Amino acid sequence: MSLFPAFAGLSSNNNLKNENSSKELDWLSNQSFRTEDALTLHQRCTKGEEQAVQRSADPSLSVDQPPLEEPDEEGFPKPKKKKKDKKKKKQKRKHKKKSREQSESSRSGSDSDSPRGHASEASRLEQETEKLRQEQIHLQGCFVWLDDLQTPTDQPFCVDKKADRANWEYKSLYRGDIARYRRKGNSCLGLNPKRHFITWVDSASEKKKTEKKQDRYFSKAGRLLLSTEGFPVHPGDVGPGAKQTPITSDFMAVSDWKEEDVRGPAAPAWVNPLGVYDASTTLWLQGKGQPEPENQQARPAGAPGNVNTAMISKVEEFNRKLRENPEDAKTWMEFVNFQDELMTGPSPFTMNERESEKRKTSLKVTLEKKIAILERAIESNPGSVKLKLARLELCKELWEPSTLLKEWKKLVFLHPNNTELWKKYLLFCQSQFSTFSVLKVNSIYGKCLTTLAAVHDGSMVSHPALPGTAEAILEIFLQQCHFLRQAGHSEKVISLFQAVLDFTFFKPDSVKDLPTREQVEFFEPFWDSGEPRFGERGARGWQAWMHQQERGGWLIPNEQDDEDEDIEDDTEVKDKTLPKWRIWLDVEASRETKNWLPWRPDKSKGQSEEDCEDPDRQVLFDDIGPSVIRILKPELRFQLMCSFLQFLGIPSGCSYSGPDWSITLDEWSVFDSGLATERPLTSLDLQCSGVSCIGHMATLHSVKKQIGHCKDGEEFIQNVFHQALPLFSKEEKSLLSLYWLQYEKLKVLHYLQNKNKKKLKSQGKKSKKLAKNLLKEAENRNNLALWKEYAHLEWLLGNLEDSRKVFDTAITLATSQGLQNPALCSLCLLYTQLELEAVEDAVGEAATSRAVHILTKLAECGPYSAYKGQVSPVNILKARKAYEYAFLGCLTESSLLCDSTVATMRADVAVSLVACFALFQYLTVGIEAADRVYMQALEKTSELFLHKKTEITNLWTQPTELETLTLMRSVLLRYHMKVNVYPLGPLRETLTSALKLFPGNHSLWRLYVQTENKYHNASRARRFFDSVTRSAEMITPRLFAIYAEQKRKELVDSVQSRVDIGGVYSTIPESGLSNRIRVLFEHAVQSDNGAHCPLLWRMYLHFLVSQGNRERSRGAFYKALQDCPWVKGLYMDAIEYFPDHMQEIMDLMTEKELRVRVPLEELDILLED
Repeated sequence: MSLFPAFAGLSSNNNLKNENSSKELDWLSNQSFRTEDALTLHQRCTKGEEQAVQRSADPSLSVDQPPLEEPDEEGFPKPKKKKKDKKKKKQKRKHKKKSREQSESSRSGSDSDSPRGHASEASRLEQETEKLRQEQIHLQGCFVWLDDLQTPTDQPFCVDKKADRANWEYKSLYRGDIARYRRKGNSCLGLNPKRHFITWVDSASEKKKTEKKQDRYFSKAGRLLLSTEGFPVHPGDVGPGAKQTPITSDFMAVSDWKEEDVRGPAAPAWVNPLGVYDASTTLWLQGKGQPEPENQQARPAGAPGNVNTAMISKVEEFNRKLRENPEDAKTWMEFVNFQDELMTGPSPFTMNERESEKRKTSLKVTLEKKIAILERAIESNPGSVKLKLARLELCKELWEPSTLLKEWKKLVFLHPNNTELWKKYLLFCQSQFSTFSVLKVNSIYGKCLTTLAAVHDGSMVSHPALPGTAEAILEIFLQQCHFLRQAGHSEKVISLFQAVLDFTFFKPDSVKDLPTREQVEFFEPFWDSGEPRFGERGARGWQAWMHQQERGGWLIPNEQDDEDEDIEDDTEVKDKTLPKWRIWLDVEASRETKNWLPWRPDKSKGQSEEDCEDPDRQVLFDDIGPSVIRILKPELRFQLMCSFLQFLGIPSGCSYSGPDWSITLDEWSVFDSGLATERPLTSLDLQCSGVSCIGHMATLHSVKKQIGHCKDGEEFIQNVFHQALPLFSKEEKSLLSLYWLQYEKLKVLHYLQNKNKKKLKSQGKKSKKLAKNLLKEAENRNNLALWKEYAHLEWLLGNLEDSRKVFDTAITLATSQGLQNPALCSLCLLYTQLELEAVEDAVGEAATSRAVHILTKLAECGPYSAYKGQVSPVNILKARKAYEYAFLGCLTESSLLCDSTVATMRADVAVSLVACFALFQYLTVGIEAADRVYMQALEKTSELFLHKKTEITNLWTQPTELETLTLMRSVLLRYHMKVNVYPLGPLRETLTSALKLFPGNHSLWRLYVQTENKYHNASRARRFFDSVTRSAEMITPRLFAIYAEQKRKELVDSVQSRVDIGGVYSTIPESGLSNRIRVLFEHAVQSDNGAHCPLLWRMYLHFLVSQGNRERSRGAFYKALQDCPWVKGLYMDAIEYFPDHMQEIMDLMTEKELRVRVPLEELDILLED
């Protein structure tokens, strides 16, 4: 059949003619096409169109006919609802059947002439149409799963030729049309596993399961496991039916151990006299619980019944103790602290398992629970101040500042005689930024001292004075002075000390028996009279002034000063090209240095109060009157004078190492090692306390670090010493003279370190003149301590021969006393150490012969002669025997007198003697012998220390003999490691053992940091710092831990920034030291003592600025102001770090009434001139 049916005849004729022509045109014919089938289909289609036209003309015929579907944009009919489709399909099938019958009858009548042909043709067409109808039904069928068929069928599958639009839109089949199955194993049937394998792709759920990480130790599951109670596992415990483990070579069976069923003793007769109670009732009557059943003990550790059994038992124990003894405040506090441990992990007391998985325990919930416990405790202990203080500390996070302040006032009103409560209240008032101002807090200090003075002298009858009130009053007074010093009001500090010293030492006899407030009223006229005060030129004191007033008073002579006044305004701004903030800092610091003394009108020059350019330099009696206190004890009077000298920058032996005195640390000098590298044996006398003195207010890392004061300040200090020396006893007077000479030596050391030869020469002359004048006095001629300082001063100035003559002269004065004189031993020790430092690079016995000669002459107790040559071995043996005898005798006396006060008097003798003996052994035998001497002395001293249980708890406790011996041993070991090869272990062990006992000793921490920073392994030091900071209350370990990490970071940065090895910078990865230092700072400022430490906040602010994050640094600055709003140094640091916000910071200082000596308006005028 041709592909073109209309020309089929023509094609056949041509094919007959050309049979043998070419067979390449066979593809144009279709062999499977029949003409009869084509005609039948054509007739059927034409008749279907005629019937459609008739139905459209007759509306009655179109009721059952379904409407034609409108195709969408892609040519597919729009989808319809299933029920309507089924109904319309049925109607369509019936109508097609009728129309098909009509068409077949008409076709048969027209096509065939005979009846037989008509019947055969009709039957054939009927079969074909039925076959086509069934095919259409199959083609139009829907998907039906085999399981859903009601009756089985021969053709369970169908062919769907209808296009699915989802396959055009999506890249895969619908997941619901894909049958799911579970694969068992990874193999496949029919494959040789040795040659073929199949890689199965796991599903997403299986991947999720495999990628799930294990729980860490800090997760909820880990904390829950840690909180469960452990059970003993014995090697013989085997389950029922289990086989015994066979004995092998690497396993040794241990015989089983089982607890015997030990039953308690029978109940006493008074509990169950008739024997009618059962066992549980009998135990209840005895106050006991039922024993735990055996099956509960046998539960595994992970069983639900054993979860948090330890916590439950602790809670039950606390409840039992508090029920039996509700007045035990210590147990209440332990229970409150236990809530932190209780609420950290999931437990029956926090929340159920579902809630613990949803959210963490809120800090507010824990605080509220603690407060509820404390309120219950206060109901049982209404007089416990400790519980009330703890409640107020917790309420700080929940209450408003005004509400909290009312509660504090109420508590102080109820307990006005409690000094510890007053200290906490004062710290709270000065650390509340929202309500803080300098004058307001200063008035609160005055009210506190007035109340405590009334309690101390008996004026307040309702509340008796508690033990230690006199010492606490002086501590609060010094705390007020430090507060004013850090706020910049140095004039008020000087006036306070002047008033208290005049009120204490120059009080008239006629008012001594009056109460303190009445004495202060008599003191006010003297203060306002214009009479020179303590430390000023021509001061005579309150008593002399009152006697003279009773006689009619005296006339003040007109004393004209020969010296011209310094013109300060012309020289204050030295370089106007600098930024404005830098000029302000320089001018502010210079005025602080020159004008720290209070201004008073000079009547000889006709001055009045209106002539003062800065009104804040005048101090009225209303500012200091309420804080004037009365001190009666002689030791407290001397401590008052020493504290005043400490404020002036004079080393006076005061130690600020207690936990409550962290608010006084505000200077970087606490980390300074002085001349440790140049003078390894004598550098311990050069350390600073970390507390800045008056007149030296500057930024943290200011370049201009000065020692000493201006001309008026130095004159004031001389007047203070001249007026104070006659007020004390001989021993105290010698100590004051020693402090004065040490201050002069400190200035010489400062100029020596800065290599300022001009000022060093002039200062050396002044210092030597002062030393000679002090030694000329009769009471100081045999004072070996002054001789020692004078000889050391000559040595520092480079006059070695003059210094040796002074040392030899001093030894000659007291050589007969020998080893029994601690001052002589101390002098010879310093002499020997200086000689060793002078010949540090030399080698041999000749280099140390001078030092051996000094120590040998000390032990001989004979006439002293200057050094002429090496010491003979016989004299060395005699000296060693003398040292051993004195050393054993000193230890024996100390052990026998451990319970008396004589032992403390022998401490200086023991320390000096041990140091001289150890140094003698080091020079003659070796370091092992010297270290053995120190070990014996430390062992005996530590026993005495633990027996006496002494601790550094207040401001005036001097370092113990155990601390001093540890320092001397450490210094000797460090010196030997510098000149020889020696292991680090003994030095590290010495320092760590001492720091565990004395975590507040700055000198020990300096030595430890210097030692550990030389080695690259910081893990040991970090573990030690962490252990000490966890147990110590003071801030000193945290400060030095941060300082050690900063020094390590400086070392790493210096290596990475070297120019000659520039490639190293890119190869060394980030060490993480910055993050470690930041975390240490965060932990430190969150501690109780670190939150109010000015030095810590200043270091933190400087570190953040050095990292380059300005916004975060500003946030840290405002956070620091929330805890330390009174520290002027913080504001000055902020002006240096954030000069763009200078006006804002200055406004804050003015609002909080901090001392601003150079307002910005005055600075603008100075810049215009």
